[in-house]
Amino acid sequence: MSDAGSEAPVDCTSTEAWSRLTSLADGFAPDLRAWFAADPDRVRRLSLTAADLHVDLSKSLLDDEVLAALLALADEVGVARRRDEMFAGRHINVSEDRAVLHTALRLPEDARLDVDGQDVVAEVHDVLRRVYAFADDVRDGTWTGVTGERIRTVVNIGIGGSDLGPVMAYEALAAYRQDDLECRFISNIDPTDAATTLAGLDPATTLFIVSSKTFGTLETLTNARLCRAWLLDGLSDHDAGDAVRRHFVAVSTALDKVEAFGIDPGNAFGFWDWVGGRYSMDSAIGTSLAVAIGPARFAEMLSGFHAMDEHFRTTDPPANVPMLMGLLNVWYANFLGAQTHAVLPYSQLLHRFPAYLQQLTMESNGKGVRWDGSPVTTTTGEVFWGEPGTNGQHAFYQLIHQGTRLIPADFLAFATPAYPLQDSHDGQSVDVHELFLANFFAQTRALAFGKTADEVREEGTAEAIVPARVFTGNRPTTSIMAPSLTPAVLGQLVALYEHITFTQGAVWGIDSFDQWGVELGKQLAQQVGPAIAGDADALADQDPSTQSLIAYYREHRH
Repeated sequence: MSDAGSEAPVDCTSTEAWSRLTSLADGFAPDLRAWFAADPDRVRRLSLTAADLHVDLSKSLLDDEVLAALLALADEVGVARRRDEMFAGRHINVSEDRAVLHTALRLPEDARLDVDGQDVVAEVHDVLRRVYAFADDVRDGTWTGVTGERIRTVVNIGIGGSDLGPVMAYEALAAYRQDDLECRFISNIDPTDAATTLAGLDPATTLFIVSSKTFGTLETLTNARLCRAWLLDGLSDHDAGDAVRRHFVAVSTALDKVEAFGIDPGNAFGFWDWVGGRYSMDSAIGTSLAVAIGPARFAEMLSGFHAMDEHFRTTDPPANVPMLMGLLNVWYANFLGAQTHAVLPYSQLLHRFPAYLQQLTMESNGKGVRWDGSPVTTTTGEVFWGEPGTNGQHAFYQLIHQGTRLIPADFLAFATPAYPLQDSHDGQSVDVHELFLANFFAQTRALAFGKTADEVREEGTAEAIVPARVFTGNRPTTSIMAPSLTPAVLGQLVALYEHITFTQGAVWGIDSFDQWGVELGKQLAQQVGPAIAGDADALADQDPSTQSLIAYYREHRH
């Protein structure tokens, strides 16, 4: 099955559709005001449904000619074919000769998918049953620490995909957490992270989940050892082996290393090499989340993932939301010069969602070679960033509204808040969520339609400052709404961006599922370590800048 990537990718720049898009981009002058005025049906035609998500693309820099050319591009480079290979378990992760099957993590139990001779659905659900049983035991107090006390705090130790997803989801689903359980997260090797996370915790009621597929990740294992030392110091009256076994579990497949650390291999939950780290939050990597919100809610999240998977897998391209959004990103990045992409959730609960998307999108598509090893033929990837509204409005929206850079932005909002509140002022009661959403609606309107000089003058503005108060408009946005932020909707949102990322990678002909770019720095860190510690030979092997910086460190460390 490793032949899926053996053929060279289609060079997107050699297609007729690419040439057509190049011609359309030459002198492209979007006019959203005119487009809306001329086409009363624009909103209906460009508003789509994907599972529970309502997606409005009408404020995109998109006309019928551009849309037709983008769909033709997807057809000519074979996006749908590549998608079908992924869902079938073909080895589209070429550099590692692996299937790409994060979608199998959320298949229903009665489904069947044989990959490399294994029924992966059965394996997934075997692990899920064990994770769910463990989560129930912690939640109801069956699982106790070495002193017999129930667990009050779960600390997840991981980094990258073993941290960003669980943290984001834990924050997003705060309304669904069990009241008497708290989760904390340690990722950074900076000892401050472990010290501040452990502050105030009781070792007797703290449980650690060490999340590392290979059980060899430097940052994760260093932090795990720090936490083990903290635990044993606090439980010094108890047998060390018993304490570790009652207070540590693992998400890993390296059972020998798990056991060597002191964790009972029976308390290790595995996953597979066809799950990339940044695609793993819905695997056993989400064990801390399953404890926090419970197995039933976790299963609802998986069903949301699957609903979006099915939309992407079965919907024709003209109505396929992830495919269209991915193609729009190609249009903005490759033809209109956009370098960054803002994701702006109008939900404080999603305050970690942009950070999660940074790894998903930039680790996936930050590539300079195609899947056959040949150089890419166009720019790839975008810088994803963002903050929740309305905080961002008082920070960086100025650049989006009136700056010289094109910054496409996705706005996310929910009709029903997790925490409905009323504000009483001067004898009036105001629904704070409606006040909040007024900003959501207003910002996309302002970005799309702007304000002309004549409109500014009509407000009585002095002529000298009219230019400063003009908004050009034609700043592209996508609005994504859902009834409320439920576990299922969160799963849909994550899967939506997974498939957007896939679509872009398929157009560019890159392998979106390896991440060799993170390796070199980690390798060099191992070499630099002895130099920092005072090894003269190791220091001599460093470049002059590194030598100088190490010298500064050694001089000023106290």
